[in-house]
Amino acid sequence: MQTGKVGEKMAEEYLKKQGCKIIERNFKTKYAEIDLVAKKGGELVFVEVKTRRGEMFGAPEESLNKKKLRKLWLNARGYINWTEWRGPYRIDAVCIVINPDNTINRLAHYKNIV
Repeated sequence: MQTGKVGEKMAEEYLKKQGCKIIERNFKTKYAEIDLVAKKGGELVFVEVKTRRGEMFGAPEESLNKKKLRKLWLNARGYINWTEWRGPYRIDAVCIVINPDNTINRLAHYKNIV
């Protein structure tokens, strides 16, 4: 299984344990793709999942640059307009480093990144 898909599954399981309900996976907008859309309470949560196998080529957090954050915001706005969502929302990132045997080495959840 591809590293990204493994990470998305891990992130989904983690978010469910945090009380989130996953309502969309890999939702495509005209700007790009939203990895996960979840709901927690009355809030919509857009989740960018970044996964790496080890950190010798950099941490997953390093790819969350200004350009990527803008794209995440545009994606979220596109989804909100498409679904006519009128409630609160936020954009999170789940960054995961996995071991060679596909177990979690490190998982970090960053809330409200944009």
